[in-house]
Amino acid sequence: MTPEDTTRVAVELAEMRGEIRIGFAELRGQLGLALQRTDQAEADIDALEQRVESLERGRWPLPSIAALTSVASIIYTVVAK
Repeated sequence: MTPEDTTRVAVELAEMRGEIRIGFAELRGQLGLALQRTDQAEADIDALEQRVESLERGRWPLPSIAALTSVASIIYTVVAK
């Protein structure tokens, strides 16, 4: 290998190192963004779960009301005759 070839190889290696560093920096940025979006999605899911739980606690117990109404109507029918 001539000194000129050695220099050319060294320059190419330096350029490759720079490209690899740039690639890793871009990858780190993309991973950071993905992590931030994941954290935000988890926070949104937690907020939705809390909203659903509060709605479930506040709803009327319709099956129980229906059962009491039917029992009351049967008692009324029996007593009214």
